[in-house]
Amino acid sequence: LPLAKASTSLSLSLQAKMSRPVQARRLEGIDKNIWVEFVKLAATYSTVDLGQGFPNFPPPDFLKEAFARALGGENHALHQYTRAFGHPPLVKILAQFFGKLFGRELDPMTDVMVTVGAYQALFCCFQAFVDEGDEVIVIEPFFDCYETMVKMAGGTPVFVPLRPKAPKDGKLMSSADWQLDLAELASKFNKRTKAIVLNSPNNPLGKVTPLAVLGLIADLCVKHDILCISDEVYEWLVYDGKEHIRIASLQGMWDRTVTIGSAGKTFSATGWKVGWAMGPNRLLQHLRTVHQNSVYHCATAAQEAVAQGFQREFALYGKPDSYFVQLPKQLQQKRDRLVQSLDAAGMKPVVPEGTYFLVADISAFKSDVPDVPNSDEPYSARFAKWMVKNKGLAAIPLSAFCCEAHRSNYNHLIRFCFAKEEATLKTANDILQKWKQEKTSP
Repeated sequence: LPLAKASTSLSLSLQAKMSRPVQARRLEGIDKNIWVEFVKLAATYSTVDLGQGFPNFPPPDFLKEAFARALGGENHALHQYTRAFGHPPLVKILAQFFGKLFGRELDPMTDVMVTVGAYQALFCCFQAFVDEGDEVIVIEPFFDCYETMVKMAGGTPVFVPLRPKAPKDGKLMSSADWQLDLAELASKFNKRTKAIVLNSPNNPLGKVTPLAVLGLIADLCVKHDILCISDEVYEWLVYDGKEHIRIASLQGMWDRTVTIGSAGKTFSATGWKVGWAMGPNRLLQHLRTVHQNSVYHCATAAQEAVAQGFQREFALYGKPDSYFVQLPKQLQQKRDRLVQSLDAAGMKPVVPEGTYFLVADISAFKSDVPDVPNSDEPYSARFAKWMVKNKGLAAIPLSAFCCEAHRSNYNHLIRFCFAKEEATLKTANDILQKWKQEKTSP
């Protein structure tokens, strides 16, 4: 009898393999991620990785020293949990620092929340505010997670493209030449609209949204009583005398805006994953609900180091020794170096006003990687794959930063990251110039 029971049990266990779908419906259609594919390709084939957006130079010494003190000092509490919504020293200095920039007093306990990078701050926003049936306006091209996070929350992304206007006199195109049709934008607002996502400076273009356009966006938000999710992670990385303006500082916008920032981009330490969301308590209280029921807590020592970094920068604000003054000067030089390399090689760069990134037109290289008729894969993606495998140069196709319906509009463009050491940019230049010689030699 025991043997018979054992046999029956084994038979049932063999039949017990699940056949019904296990994934939630909200994951359907968003399971693929271009970063997984291209990071793997770059690691396998690239000599120079100008794809993923992170510096390959170190954070400033004062920040590394602050982290070392946090880890090796006598304050053992820094190895344990801190306040779930933000380490008190960090939220206090963030409130003090940004309060001056917003022109209002911020309550560090209610108006600031620390997150696992800006990425988690975005996730908290979409989960906290977007219901099924809600529409969220997204300006295109856009950082790819906006679309998937809106869909995961049950919402519908509504895309409004920036459109390029060719510059006169044969000049290189600038990200400023990509412009928003404000009448088209206004037409997308309706009773289902819950929020608009603003990203300035913009990834991937590097466009800095001017005050006049921000004002018109603010007017639409107030008129239709909608939220603004403002992704400002590149706020310090603006070039050529451009100015970053925080939309929450405009009239009527503080009460309806969540502003998102990143220590990773601010201090060139993307792996630390320290970000934040700022806004009125009436909005942030809902982000805290998502946060406390997902990651709950961020690394204490990293928050302590970032707090010390901001304390230093608060004392040096606007002065030549400020890292926030020095870093954009360094990156502007790196941008100009890569612009010159790409232009000399025949790829037409779009000169960015900000960020780590620039976009380049690959139309002149069509003969190197011919199009495949009726292919489902965007041409820019196939070009980027071919380039990393055959030239050792990694970049990201711009088709990754637009909705599926508009991918053909971006098929001739790829994105490069110029936040790299000089040696890396020199090697990239060598690859590009050798490629050009191969194209022009008989």
